[in-house]
Order: sequence, then C-alpha cells, then structure tokens
Amino acid sequence: MNCLKTIALSLSLFLVGLVGPIQAQLQMNFYANTCPNAEKIVQDFVSNHISNAPSLAAALLRMHFHDCFVRGCDGSVLINSTSGNAERDATPNLTGGPSWSVPTGRRDGRISNASEALANIPPPTSNFTNLQTLFANQGLDLKDLVLLSGAHTIGVSHCSSFTNRLYNFTGRGDQDPALDSQYAANLKSRKCPSLNDNTTIVEMDPGSRKTFDLSYYQLVLKRRGLFQSDSALTTNPTTLSNINQLLKGSVESFFSEFAKSMEKMGRINVKTGSAGVVRRQCSVANS
Repeated sequence: MNCLKTIALSLSLFLVGLVGPIQAQLQMNFYANTCPNAEKIVQDFVSNHISNAPSLAAALLRMHFHDCFVRGCDGSVLINSTSGNAERDATPNLTGGPSWSVPTGRRDGRISNASEALANIPPPTSNFTNLQTLFANQGLDLKDLVLLSGAHTIGVSHCSSFTNRLYNFTGRGDQDPALDSQYAANLKSRKCPSLNDNTTIVEMDPGSRKTFDLSYYQLVLKRRGLFQSDSALTTNPTTLSNINQLLKGSVESFFSEFAKSMEKMGRINVKTGSAGVVRRQCSVANS
C-alpha cells in the first residue's frame, strides 16, 4: 500500500489516453517490479468514485494544477499544516473527457508553504499579463494556458472568486464591462446577491458543468466566462486565435491537445531519486 500512496496524487488526477514525450526520469510502469498492479488499482479506484460522484473530477484536476504550480508536482498540496501556513491553507485551495497514460516515478516533496501557493497559483482575478507570467514561470506557453483553462468546462466556484466583477471591479462599486450585462444581472439576482457571499456555489460552465466539452470556450467568446482570468484569454490575439481554432475543430481534437498540456504540466519540477522522499503518511511532511 505504501507504493500506492507515492503515486496516488500523480495518477489519480488524470481523468479519462494520449501522451507526448516523457522526460527520462519518469517512465511508464515504474512500479512494475515493486507493485505490479499499482497503476490499475489506483485507476480503477478513481474511476469508480468519479462514476458515483462526478464533481470529484473537477476537484482532482484543480488539485493537480495547484500542486504543480508550487514547487512542482510533488504532492506538497496534501501536507497538513502545523501552523496555518501550508499550501492547502492558501485561499486557492478549495464527466467524461480525455484520458492519457501517466508516467510514474515521482518522489514526494518535503516543503509546503501557503505564501508560495499565493504567489504562484494564478488567481481567478488574473489579467492576461499575470496569467502569461505565471504560466511561463512553469515552462508553459500560451497554448497551454488556453488548453488548461478549458478545465473550467466542469465544476463549480464560490461567489467570492468573482463577485468583484459584479459589484466592485475597480473599487468604485462598478461592474466589469468585459462581462456580458445580461449574464451579470442573472448572477446578481439568482446566484450571488451580495459582494460578501462566501458560501454559494455557481457552475463555471452553466448547463454543462458535468460534461467535458468545448462549451466553456463558446461562453468565453460570448463574454460569459465566470472569472476575470477567463475573459483575459480574449484580450490577446494569440490566445483568442487558439480559442477560435479549438472551436473550429472536433471535441476529440480538444481532448488530444488538452491531454498533451496536462502531461506537460505533470512534469513540472518533478522530484525523482534522492531529490524527494516517499511519505508514508501523505499529509505529514517528514513521514
């Protein structure tokens, strides 16, 4: 069971099978000798749970994204806090679709810091410049930015992640002019009646939040992306062109490209060998 814990995060976060080149330190079937059925056991476990609770898919995608953007994909997002300053204490840490094979062999990290999470994970209030910088810091390009943003096609968000767009966009009690006015009015009247609503949840892709598809991009072009970071994708000619190209293609093509970007993100600052550890308790740094 110990060998399963070391790969559970990296494997369970990949949903439903295509990969690009894999860096040398990782390999398919890394646990073939020590735990031959590891990948299948974890895959079956996750698949069964997602079938029973489809909303889990979006949560796993988000956790993988948040983990990789802070010190690389090392499972540090799982570490419990001892003084309120671990990654999981930072504000950002709250189907059907593509699948891909996952190279294994990662080691766990020892450090988890809330301030690093806040500094490296793109917030939903990001403008294009901030998104471009934070993604580039991780070796991800504008195509990856557009594709990985497509994960917003499933899941929900709390009102607090976007109500500034509805009630106080520039600090003057105004509304974000980049947000479709009819959509904004609906959010105000039916979902988030005040700036201080921290509990209500809203679909990121209304009417399609349980289906991994291209509808998110259609909404973004209609100025109905929920977050400021969604809207930001239309302010740059390259990312806007990428969105239009995706919408001209098939959903299968989107799945293929999304899988490649996910696999690329999964190789950010990977720890192998003596660079990392094998935590016997996933939530304890030095276990």
